[in-house]
Amino acid sequence: MLIGIAKEIKDNEFRVGMTPASVAEAVHHGHEVMVETKAGLGIDATDDHYREAGAEIASTAKKVFAKADMIIKVKEPQAGERKMLRGDQLLFAYLHLAPDPEQTKDLVESGAICIAYETVTDDHGGLPLLAPMSEVAGRMSVQAGAHALEMAQGGRGVLLAGVPGVQPAKVVIIGGGVAGENAAYMALGMGADVTVLDRNVDTMRALVVRFGPALKTIYSTRLTIEEQVLAADLVIGAVLVPGSEAPKLISKAMVKKMKKGAVLVDIAIDQGGCFETSHPTTHADPTFIVDGVVHYCVANMPGAVSHTSTYALNNVTLPFVLALADKGYKQAMLDDAHLMNGLNVHRGKVTYKAVADDLGYEFVAPRDAIAA
Repeated sequence: MLIGIAKEIKDNEFRVGMTPASVAEAVHHGHEVMVETKAGLGIDATDDHYREAGAEIASTAKKVFAKADMIIKVKEPQAGERKMLRGDQLLFAYLHLAPDPEQTKDLVESGAICIAYETVTDDHGGLPLLAPMSEVAGRMSVQAGAHALEMAQGGRGVLLAGVPGVQPAKVVIIGGGVAGENAAYMALGMGADVTVLDRNVDTMRALVVRFGPALKTIYSTRLTIEEQVLAADLVIGAVLVPGSEAPKLISKAMVKKMKKGAVLVDIAIDQGGCFETSHPTTHADPTFIVDGVVHYCVANMPGAVSHTSTYALNNVTLPFVLALADKGYKQAMLDDAHLMNGLNVHRGKVTYKAVADDLGYEFVAPRDAIAA
């Protein structure tokens, strides 16, 4: 199979779909790899590094899309990239389709086979290809929030850790999954007063076992969310409904009642955001203010730490890339139901139920789509 790696073009996105080491593995399996020139510069991987790994270097993304049997990306294809997809082509990337009707429409019309990293599952009910980026985003959310709390950024002028004689910032994390756990890890490490809200008692027990009594946990209800958010200096939204648009847990009315200069960091923005006042921002212009509250809603947070993120992502995506290339997508999915759960669009059909339900498409079960 000819595997194609195009340079990421989303704003300040410095990750790359495959590292030179991953390319070398694919070549060892008997596949060809074509990499767009300068695609790896964000991880200090030059064209020569990719050549040494066995890749062919293409001068443009157009050449990669025109020749490749499978396109490996990090972020969802942008509008210009979607126009280059072919009906017989595999796309393997983060897609986050539920809050993105335009992308979904373009992928359906392309006829391509589109597999989303974020809906591939594992034996433990987890999302193994989303987990490493949730770890990164969770940790980054605290450092981003700490920076946004500075007066020069529009924040309250509160130091996350406080100092002796001055209380630390109150950090509220909504959602105790992978992103929330990693946000708690960072916030506690920086000396903040940290509370996690979640609806899964087992999750809260696990957090307390890991972090001890320094971490407060509260069962999440409308009332407890409002109580905690109104008292917070920094709120981190880390909720996830796999494949679906994120629920709006903080309303516009609640934002109006928050402390002026408080900060909201919306990790769920890739799935539409969990704050009613959220809208996607970029690393170039990461924040905006609504009713005196600073919002940080960067849709590709891990892209800013591209070296760490790319290698962490490749650690988990490479086995699936090799399975798809070695066996062909049909056999690879028939052999692995977890990979089949990643199939979101197949030759004009929406094959992930949450996406179909949220955007009004007819749902076709992935196994039925493959069989047809």
